[in-house]
Amino acid sequence: MRLSTYNVENLFDRVKAMNLSSWAQGKPILDDYARLNDLINQPVYTNAIKDELLTIMQRHSGLLTQGESTYIQIIEVRGKLITKSGNQRIIAKNGRNDWVGWFELKTEPIKHAATDNIANIIGLLNTDILCVIEAEDRPGLKLFNKEILTLVNVTPFDHVMLIDGNDDRGIDVGILTKAGYEIVRITTHSDDKDAVGIIFSRDCADYEIKTPNNNTLILLINHLKSKGYGSQADSNAKRLRQATRVREIYDGYINKGYQYVAVLGDFNENPGNPPLDPLLRSGSTLKDTFTHSQFVNPENRPGTHGNCAKSGRLDYILLSPALWNKVQACGVERRGIWAGANGTLFPHIPQINTPTDAASDHAALWVDLNI
Repeated sequence: MRLSTYNVENLFDRVKAMNLSSWAQGKPILDDYARLNDLINQPVYTNAIKDELLTIMQRHSGLLTQGESTYIQIIEVRGKLITKSGNQRIIAKNGRNDWVGWFELKTEPIKHAATDNIANIIGLLNTDILCVIEAEDRPGLKLFNKEILTLVNVTPFDHVMLIDGNDDRGIDVGILTKAGYEIVRITTHSDDKDAVGIIFSRDCADYEIKTPNNNTLILLINHLKSKGYGSQADSNAKRLRQATRVREIYDGYINKGYQYVAVLGDFNENPGNPPLDPLLRSGSTLKDTFTHSQFVNPENRPGTHGNCAKSGRLDYILLSPALWNKVQACGVERRGIWAGANGTLFPHIPQINTPTDAASDHAALWVDLNI
């Protein structure tokens, strides 16, 4: 059987829906969008919070005066956050409980070539179980599976599942499996807490799969805290908390006698850095497929994101010892990435002719397991 993980960059991608040519152009908009929602979710709107809300909204022409800019809009269901006082706009509410509303990213028709090319890469993977990172919701994932995969002559999966996590932008993790790979049980860890509070930015989606050979496979699918939206120290601390909890869940399965356990997804961290100590060191029995003797690395690059430099090693398939011993082959699929200024750093599929055609900034990982 083949197991894969692939960050598809928000499958019906709101970043791509901005029709911008690069992540660097979209990131400031997403940063402001995320910060606006962080601020309005505070229980009390201090003067400092009100000032910051106004400052950010002023950066986006029309948002403060008309309620919408090119990319961001405010939804006010009950009560008005913004009111006019003389010639000025002011924050009219004093806290989260004073009104009902939120900020949304405005969507436009997406770049169809990019979505088609996600499907093309999935076709190249030819996988039995696909763990997807950054899918918006189950209906969208089902639609992609039924319509887009078929459109590019890729056989759809038989089972599609996604549970909404904690990200307000709808960036979730999901799973698609072929016939014979039954989803037996689903556990969400979106409400897991530690002394600091909620642990996971999205979820640690916990799936039990029964294989055609009647083996039980446990998958812990993760998208750890991004490097954006906050200070580096805070982001590192969050990822460390998340990795610590994933390790606890993994150890719990091993201690209960489960042999075949995989931890996989986009960890947003390089393997040598402290936030991943609980998973890769500190007595962990998990092993990284990138270090397996059977790992196939056709471009001979050390990373999985962007130009796939060492600093771009963000995606992982980690295996329990019993799974490690069942590896027949494993590798990385980078042909969906536009790499280098002219897209010529390493090969991509012929359907990718411009940066906006790229399937994702992330490579997919795969492993063949004899279970």
